[in-house]
Amino acid sequence: MLALSPKLLLPSFLLAIILFAFWRPENVASETVYPPSVVTASDKRIAFSFDDAPRGAGAFLEPDTRPGLLIEALKTAGIEQAVFFINPGRITAYDDDAADIAAYARAGHVLANHTANHSKLSSETVTAFLADVDAAETWLKDKPNYRPWFRFPFLDEGRKNKAKRDAVRAGLKQRGLMNGYVTVDASDWYLEDMAISASKAGKIMDWNALRDLFVESYVESAEFSDDLARRTLGRSPVQMILLHETDLAAMFVDDLAAALKKQGWIIVSADEAYRDPIANMEPDVAFADGTRTQMLAAERNIGNRWYKRNDQKVAKKLFAERVLHD
Repeated sequence: MLALSPKLLLPSFLLAIILFAFWRPENVASETVYPPSVVTASDKRIAFSFDDAPRGAGAFLEPDTRPGLLIEALKTAGIEQAVFFINPGRITAYDDDAADIAAYARAGHVLANHTANHSKLSSETVTAFLADVDAAETWLKDKPNYRPWFRFPFLDEGRKNKAKRDAVRAGLKQRGLMNGYVTVDASDWYLEDMAISASKAGKIMDWNALRDLFVESYVESAEFSDDLARRTLGRSPVQMILLHETDLAAMFVDDLAAALKKQGWIIVSADEAYRDPIANMEPDVAFADGTRTQMLAAERNIGNRWYKRNDQKVAKKLFAERVLHD
C-alpha cells in the first residue's frame, strides 16, 4: 500500500505523475466492499457537478495544475459533461483562472452561476445577495457552454428565513435562472480540509486509504439518496452529485465513476439531470438548507434524511482511523 508523507510530494506535478501512474480504478483496495445493487442499471442515473471554481490552493496540487488533471480524469471516467459552478469574483488579471475555466468548457463541460464571491444567503440581505448573483451572471452569460443555472453557496437557501428564501426564489425566476440543486453529497470539501491540515502538520497519510474513503463515502451517499428518493417520491430521479474543484476530485473522480458504474449507476450529462421533473419542485420547508431530496423528504415528513458521513465528527473520526499514520 502506498503511504507517503505530503512533505515529500512537492512539486505537485511530480505528485500528479505518481498518482496517475498508480491510482487506477482496478487498484481499489480489495477490502472496500459496497452493498450489492438491488435495482436495474437503467433505474439509477447520476450526473456530476463541481462547485467553487476557481477554488485556489488545495492540499497537494498547484491551482493551475489541477484543472488539466481534472479534465483528463473526467475523460478517463467517461464523464462527457459535468457542470462547474463558477465564482468569477475570485478571478483576477494576475492568474490563469479564466483560462482554466475556459478549458473546462472546451472539454465539453458546462458553466453556471455560484455567485461572484461565494455569498451565504443567510448572512446577506436579499439585495446584496442578488447583486452578487448578477455580478457572476455578467461574467458568465457570454461564455461558451454557459447554462442559466444557479447554485446556492453552502446549499444555503435562506435556512429558517422563508421570506428571504421566497424573495430570492422570485429574483432568480426574474433572471431566468434555475436552482442548480444537488441530491448527493458527502462533504468532499471537508475531506480536503482535513488533508490540508494533515499536510501542513507534516503527518503521514495513506493515499490508497484516502482514495478509498473518498470513493466509498460518495457511493454510499448516492445509494442513500436513491433510497431516500424512492421513499419520498416513489421513484429515483436523476441524481446530481456535489463535488468541489479540489485536488481530491482531480485525483479520485475517475475511481469514483468506476465504483458507481460497478454499483449499476449510469453516468449522464448535467443537461439530462436538470430535465428531470424534480427540477420543477420547490420544497416548502421550515429550514431551507441541504439537498433537494432532503428538503422534499422533510416536506413529506419522511424520516432518516441525513447521510451520516456529512456529520463532521463522523468524517473526522474515519479520516483519523483510516488515513492518518503516526
